[in-house]
Amino acid sequence: MTTRLRSSDTGSITVWMLGVCVTLLFLGGISLDLWRVLSERHALAGLVDAAAIAGASGIDEEHFRATGQLQLASGRAEALAAANLAAQADKRSLTAWNATASTEQITVTAAGAVDFSLLKVLLPDAGPLAIEVTGTA
Repeated sequence: MTTRLRSSDTGSITVWMLGVCVTLLFLGGISLDLWRVLSERHALAGLVDAAAIAGASGIDEEHFRATGQLQLASGRAEALAAANLAAQADKRSLTAWNATASTEQITVTAAGAVDFSLLKVLLPDAGPLAIEVTGTA
């Protein structure tokens, strides 16, 4: 026994499968780009933490010798943090940074941008996603 399709049903599976494929591509793009953003944020956090630790070694030696108390020399701490950031190898998403030191702590803030990869095909007008991390030592 054979069944015949109505003429209004022809091609509906093709259109439905095309919709499913576009939806899967969109969900795959979201997951791939989200993973990439998290990876770049993790790299920036490591970069900022290393710069803050390097800046925290900028101890004011004269003050320590005179009083026996530790405090940071703010200019030296900021210079050490800047030198550490410049020496880092993984700076591909770094767009801007700032180091601010007081006598007690140094805070390094870095901003970055991550371009979309697969979502760029589906959303061509989407610009890069901005990320920002802060490290204090």
